Amino acid sequence: MEVTSASPGDLTHLLQAWGEGDSAALERLVPVVYGELRRIAQRCMSTENSGQTLQATALAHEAYLKLVDYHHASWQNRAHFFAVAARQMRHILIDIARSKHQIKRGCTPKRLSLEEAPELSDEKSLELLVLDDALKDLEKLDARKAQIVEMRYFGGLSVEEIAAVLKVSDRTVLRDWETARVWLYRQLRSGSG
Repeated sequence: MEVTSASPGDLTHLLQAWGEGDSAALERLVPVVYGELRRIAQRCMSTENSGQTLQATALAHEAYLKLVDYHHASWQNRAHFFAVAARQMRHILIDIARSKHQIKRGCTPKRLSLEEAPELSDEKSLELLVLDDALKDLEKLDARKAQIVEMRYFGGLSVEEIAAVLKVSDRTVLRDWETARVWLYRQLRSGSG
């Protein structure tokens, strides 16, 4: 699939047109966003061993399929779209990690959506499950901080993009990011996450 580029404004316009039901906008949007989805997926898989490229491609494809199912979405802008994409990738990776650990315990997993899922290392899948539990705990305490971690860690969004999605200042995002990182570090280090 050829990756083309578009300005953030053009991308926002295409997303909004697609959200309003314009199927032609979706056709123009796909090559633009798919490359970015692959970049986000590669970032999510960056700590994996070699052979991760196919995994990143599969993850991007799975996230894309889930995003296409968002009929008549009200996309605010490019950053909002990729924030939702980051959330989708987080859920896909967590589902894979849970499935792997169910298999190890002798349980039959409900669904393993990616054929390449076994490439997710045992160590990485356990780390994702622990991180997911800690993020759920953080979300109960402060949902915005949890969203910021999700968008930065899973989506690779910039401070400016996150601020636009959450409608807060860059300074607020930076402050919340630092606070959340310290909180998560303590949770993960104490073993309670």
